[in-house]
Amino acid sequence: MKHLVALFISIACYLTSDISLLSAQELNCNVQILSPTIQGTTEKKIFETLQLAISEFMNNTRWTGDQFKQEERITCNLTITINDKLSSDEFKGSMQIQSSRPVFKTSYNSLVFNHNDVDFQFKYLEYQPLEFSKTSHLSNLTSVLAFYAYMIIGIDYDTFSPEGGTPYFQFAQTIVNNAQNVPEKGWKAFEGQKNRYWMVTNMLDGVFKPIRECNYKYHRLGLDIMQQDLTSGRSVAADALLLLKKVHNDKPLSFTMQVYFQGKADEIVNLFSQSFPDEKTKIMNLLNEIDPGNGIKWQKIMAN
Repeated sequence: MKHLVALFISIACYLTSDISLLSAQELNCNVQILSPTIQGTTEKKIFETLQLAISEFMNNTRWTGDQFKQEERITCNLTITINDKLSSDEFKGSMQIQSSRPVFKTSYNSLVFNHNDVDFQFKYLEYQPLEFSKTSHLSNLTSVLAFYAYMIIGIDYDTFSPEGGTPYFQFAQTIVNNAQNVPEKGWKAFEGQKNRYWMVTNMLDGVFKPIRECNYKYHRLGLDIMQQDLTSGRSVAADALLLLKKVHNDKPLSFTMQVYFQGKADEIVNLFSQSFPDEKTKIMNLLNEIDPGNGIKWQKIMAN
């Protein structure tokens, strides 16, 4: 199994060699570039070339030292919306990142990460190679892409083993550290509480450890046994969500909790709307307390 390979292999590979481009690796990434406000056939052609280049970069880079089978690759989507052309080779927009993991013995894929990065500014010349280094910031485009590749992998690994994603969050943090002197936004602590800096910093902060514990228990000990025992699996998932209350008590309305529920809210509603009345009440009360922003969604749990 990909997630049981020793983490030391990944660390050694990362520290001793450059990121390499190989055939089928960890990610099965679908890339789409939209440019609704930009006109001109030249720009459209560049975006088509860029879309292919990003797809190859995400899917053909070896991000870890683990061996993946084709069917084990992590399913993810990048939707890039380009809103402004700042110069002949510089663009500004946003990027929606989503990733999911399969549920054991089912055809269902559980969404685990869903985030819209609104600070996405980059330079690109058509047919320019996308180069990335683990030791320095070569371009904002490849640094942002690599950052989210490691976030996707880290979150995925966390759902299969306790804190299994730690090395990949550390790699993402290194990318952040390398970008501290760049002009583009999204990398620095003082720029706001909802950017790449805080996303990975919080994931490695002990205060947010219950979110990572929840991710493991909810998915591996909850969802993965539901095909065999729906009631027990759902009960474990409910207990896992209770772990989030500690994070809320320490850091109410935190960015990291918001990111968590951006990925899981709809699934949680669907899961517990079919539950027993007492479990529904317990979960809805918890969710209204720790994530009041989704209060309308949580009401749907009691509707059925």
